[in-house]
Amino acid sequence: VQLQASRGGLVQAGGSLRISCVVSGSDFSQNNWAWYRQTPGTRRDMVALITSRGVAHYADSVKGRFTISRDVAKNTVYLQMNSLKPEDTADYYCAAAQAGFTPTTPKQYNYWGQGTLVTVSS
Repeated sequence: VQLQASRGGLVQAGGSLRISCVVSGSDFSQNNWAWYRQTPGTRRDMVALITSRGVAHYADSVKGRFTISRDVAKNTVYLQMNSLKPEDTADYYCAAAQAGFTPTTPKQYNYWGQGTLVTVSS
């Protein structure tokens, strides 16, 4: 299974950015998909999760600003980020976990994409 994240970028505070993750080698509809983020010296934290049934969950810090979605036909997971803040600056990672439960920790994810850097300037 391979997860290929799109390139992140530099955005001004208040701006928007969409990152994507193309999945290959997996039955896309049979997995939970998530975006995590991490800054140097900190733990990797969940940003958003979409279950195999299409139910979305968000970290409190991004609720109302970020939207996770998936396109089954394109085997792609998206993270639309609006009203970006400097504190959203991080490496963002897409991840996959098998269906059947709602993962709550990074260890419960089986596959990870490479990190993509999102920088929000003030």
